Order: sequence, then C-alpha cells, then structure tokens
Amino acid sequence: LMYRYVDNHDLLNKMSRLAREELRHFEQVMALMKKRGVDYPHIEAAHYAGQLRRPIRTSEPHRLVDILIVGAVIEARSCERFAKIAPFLDDDLQKFYLSLLKSEARHYQDYLKLAQKAAGIDISDRVDVFLSLEKIIIETESDEFRFHSGPLKRPLKKAS
Repeated sequence: LMYRYVDNHDLLNKMSRLAREELRHFEQVMALMKKRGVDYPHIEAAHYAGQLRRPIRTSEPHRLVDILIVGAVIEARSCERFAKIAPFLDDDLQKFYLSLLKSEARHYQDYLKLAQKAAGIDISDRVDVFLSLEKIIIETESDEFRFHSGPLKRPLKKAS
C-alpha cells in the first residue's frame, strides 16, 4: 500500500505555511543584503544536508518520517546557531536573527510532530540515528565556511 501525502491535510497545511515563511525569510535576507550593500555571490552548497539525508529509508511511511526528522534536525541546529550569533550583531540584525530563531524553533517542533504522527510509533530511536550522524558531520573539519559547516581546516582570512 503506497503512503499518500495528499491525504495528510495537516502535513500539507503545515508544510505549505512553512515554505511560505521560509521564502519570506529569504526575501527579508535579500532586502537586508541589498540595504547593506552585500553581494549575493554563488557558492557551492554545504555538504551538511546531503550527508544528513544519507540514512533516509526508501519505503513509505518511513521515508516521510525520516525526511521530517532531517528537517527537524536542520531547523533545530539553525535555531541554536542563530542564538549563538545574535549577541554579536548590530541591533537591527540581532532583532532579525532572533525573529528567525523563533521561527526555526517552531519549525523543528512542527517537523517532529508531523514525523511522530506519520510514524504512529515512538520515533526517538530514529531521531537518535540522525542526531548521531549530525554530530559527526558538524565535528568534521570543513574546507568551506557555511552556516552548518564543521570547524574549518584552515582559519578564515580577516577582511581588510
């Protein structure tokens, strides 16, 4: 029996709202960058999310559960990092980062609730699988600095 996403109205509604909110955040970031004269250069994507997705199962509803758990982990880590960065920012940027932090906190909780509902059983063990992998990913040295990268293999060059 194929798992049907279209029959899960709670999932569809929450994910639709989350997608709109994330797009609004992107628009806000673009406006802030423009206002501050910051370019938007093309950079390679971080390997974080791709590596985190490796253990996703392929059969449904397990696939959906795993995708939602990965979303929760990414959102929770973003929330944590916004909290760490915010105190070092100017007032306007700090206010923005703190608003993002609140959204990310809500998002990771929504992802976990949806995963739990889709699984129909306790997902703690499955969450632990992804958290263990995530720990390895963020502790592994990275060649490039990214929001979700691990420590850099070499120090960043100071802006002149």
